[in-house]
Amino acid sequence: MSGLKFDKRELGNLEYSLDREMLATDRRGGYMSTTIVCCNTRKYHGLMVAPIDQSDRTYVLLSSLDETVIQHDQSFNLALHRFDGTYEPRGHKYITDFEYTPTPTITYRVGGVVLRKELLWIHNRTQLMIRYTLVDAHSDTTLRLRPMLAYRDKHSLSKANMEADGRAYPIPYGVKCRLYDGFPWLHMQTNREDAEFVAAPDWYYNFEYQKELRRGYEGHEDLLSTGYFEFNIKKGESVIFSAATDLMATPETISAVFEAALAERTHKIDFLSCLEHSARQFVIRRPNNRTELIAGYPWFGPFMEDTFMALPGLTLSQNRTQDCIDVIDTAINDMKSSGLLDSKLSPATADAPLWFYFTLQQLEAHLGQKEIWTKYGEAMKGILEAYRRGFNNEIVLHNNGLIWAAAERPLTWMGTIVDGQPLTPRRGYPVELQALWYNAVSYTLAVAKKQGDKEFVDQWKDMPKRTRESFISKFWLEEEGYLADYVNNDEVNKFIRCNMVVACGLDFKMLNDEQLVATLQTVHQHLITPRGVRTLSPRNMLYKSNYNEDQRSQDLASRNGSAWIWPLMFYVKACLELGGANYLNEARTILEAFDDELQAKCVGSISERFEGDPPYNPRGSVSHATSVGGLLYINSLIEKYAPKKPARKSCKKAAPAAEAAAEEKPKRKCVRKSVKK
Repeated sequence: MSGLKFDKRELGNLEYSLDREMLATDRRGGYMSTTIVCCNTRKYHGLMVAPIDQSDRTYVLLSSLDETVIQHDQSFNLALHRFDGTYEPRGHKYITDFEYTPTPTITYRVGGVVLRKELLWIHNRTQLMIRYTLVDAHSDTTLRLRPMLAYRDKHSLSKANMEADGRAYPIPYGVKCRLYDGFPWLHMQTNREDAEFVAAPDWYYNFEYQKELRRGYEGHEDLLSTGYFEFNIKKGESVIFSAATDLMATPETISAVFEAALAERTHKIDFLSCLEHSARQFVIRRPNNRTELIAGYPWFGPFMEDTFMALPGLTLSQNRTQDCIDVIDTAINDMKSSGLLDSKLSPATADAPLWFYFTLQQLEAHLGQKEIWTKYGEAMKGILEAYRRGFNNEIVLHNNGLIWAAAERPLTWMGTIVDGQPLTPRRGYPVELQALWYNAVSYTLAVAKKQGDKEFVDQWKDMPKRTRESFISKFWLEEEGYLADYVNNDEVNKFIRCNMVVACGLDFKMLNDEQLVATLQTVHQHLITPRGVRTLSPRNMLYKSNYNEDQRSQDLASRNGSAWIWPLMFYVKACLELGGANYLNEARTILEAFDDELQAKCVGSISERFEGDPPYNPRGSVSHATSVGGLLYINSLIEKYAPKKPARKSCKKAAPAAEAAAEEKPKRKCVRKSVKK
């Protein structure tokens, strides 16, 4: 797979460049995010977006940095902003090159001046560094840098006001600013002792963020500049600008930190190296000894469901076992302190704690079963006991061995609210909840039995059989050949949704091989796309495929047609388990289809979801944990099933595993012929 490539001829085309965003994180909750031409199109964009306390709330401190090249008393502003529908200045016309590795780098040409800008977000510190190198020039050249400050929550917008402190306070080799009490000081320095800071406080009005306006939100902001740096720069010379919440001692320190950080950067040269780099950006180690997983950039925080769903792919696929353990330990401590383990508090979604077992099953290969039980046995048993006691009569284990989930608020991952009402309430027995419950109980019993916990085994040994019998009785649609989406006292919902694939791909399954094949054939026929698994069949009257960019339209489609990557993990796993090496070519084709997405939205990462029909436009958060984790998990499955020696490729495209399995088992009556796309 080819990795990153950019059409240099298109960099000056705003339709091309403004739709491509870059992201860098400090691995402790802060990030830098903007477009590849450094024009902010979202309120979430900024050169320094960071937490200011122990919470997971983050704030835009430094919104942008405007560069101006001065030669022969002529000024050329390299910045790009949008004001009331008009771009001014239009610095993108000077851009001749953009590179992403080892760090985002933009090259400008202004007449005979060639200036290179390297943006570096420092790990484990709240610090942005930008190195400017004058590659070529034939006359005396001056560079001016004007910081634009916001100092506001990333979900809000800044407006001009009298309370903001527009003063810049001198410090060695620069100034420090703080617009409001309660925020940290921003230390802005250079590695040039002769760099002058000219104090010139002023508000700049009505910066326009078109992505917010398209989503239906307010999208105009005022930013405060306290002044600007100005210095001469010679051909071949480099100058480093640093913005940090900590003071840098000397110019030599600034240079040393930059060089050391740049040397540590990995080179994102192909598909997997980009995904692995992106995966590391989701793991956040906070100062208060917490390790969390960010669900998606730029607007999501940590969510239990996304955490356990994505964690194996994000960490274990790179043998980052300690990262996985630390995230699990933080989540378990949260469950204990919140009362979740003793059922005093209902989880955000009914299935969220049950994804914990999916993560442990993958971790076992790295730690061993005994260590899993030693570290997490009590939590494994405690979560099951909490479900048996029930959560506030909203999530209840019934005598039939199935989990009932019904409340005023929606209790599954599909619980999007539109116009004040749940889009897909799914009250009753949701199919994926039962699959996760059966897998959790069965796995805990298997480990407990081998580790000699006879008391637990005696108490729970009858549960899997009861759950499975009830599940097959209520969910298996014999005539249709697939699983109902949910069942309650009044309804057996027969919508063809992606949720059924979870029951096919977990380690402990309630379906027999014939039922698995038939279900996978249905999923393949109705739901599989080159960008993931649709949430609803296109033949359903509620299906929404391509849609507008406003939030309401996206919400309507997100659970009724949009394609998601994470269910693809379970589809590919089930197909490999049925078809073995015969399915490898198909699995590789599925993975390779995402290669172009690395430069389609967020450079080097994958979006949250995609439209259900061609051209499968990316939607949602531009870098999402379950998407990146899902693809890395699929890659690990491919590596697991791949022969040790390279297999000779067939000239014939591999059939879907469901069809291959059907050919191997022709006598089984419930296997239906697949309808090819």
